Amino acid sequence: MINWNLCDTVLLDMDGTLLDLNFDNHFWCEFVPLKYAERNKLSLMKAKQILQPKFKQMEGKLEWYCLDYWTQVLELDIAGLKTEIAELITVLPHVVEFLERLKDAKKQVFLVTNAHQDSLNLKMEKTCLQPFFDAIICSHNFGAAKENLAFWTQLQQQYSFDKQRTLMIDDSLAVLDTAKRFGITYLITISKPDSKKPVKMDTYYPAIKDFSELLIE
Repeated sequence: MINWNLCDTVLLDMDGTLLDLNFDNHFWCEFVPLKYAERNKLSLMKAKQILQPKFKQMEGKLEWYCLDYWTQVLELDIAGLKTEIAELITVLPHVVEFLERLKDAKKQVFLVTNAHQDSLNLKMEKTCLQPFFDAIICSHNFGAAKENLAFWTQLQQQYSFDKQRTLMIDDSLAVLDTAKRFGITYLITISKPDSKKPVKMDTYYPAIKDFSELLIE
């Protein structure tokens, strides 16, 4: 799928790419509505009806990924709630082996995430993946989500990489679309970002089910 001789830099998303998206899906679709219902003395169904349009409205925007924003809007300690179910944070199959192969091949590897810093810290603490990355880039530090071209412009200004010799792997088609517009040559998506859900079929990018398909020999 990739000619590794033509690729020097690898940009990796975190949630749904390296880490099982089941944690985030369960957190936002079930756990947060449950806590919101308890706080506001609502049924779980009513809480979901209230929260779903609030979430939908912010999709793709930096606020969607911002724990401080949702803490204020929902009047819940979102970062604290994440720690309550942190045991659900898991690494997807063959990720560590893939990262080890990249390191052995001396590729430049960046973790590029929309995750809020508190969420990022929690997940790195649970998974211990930090040593594999030459840099960990959080979109909140640029003031723009990965769905925004401004993110990519700032990324290249701050970190030196050749767009034509760079691979981006992300489970979000919207992010890959923006990376393509920016000029990233190699784009791959994840067809099974959530271990509890079926394989996604609606992708127009090359897709892998897990990282065993991309291991450098």
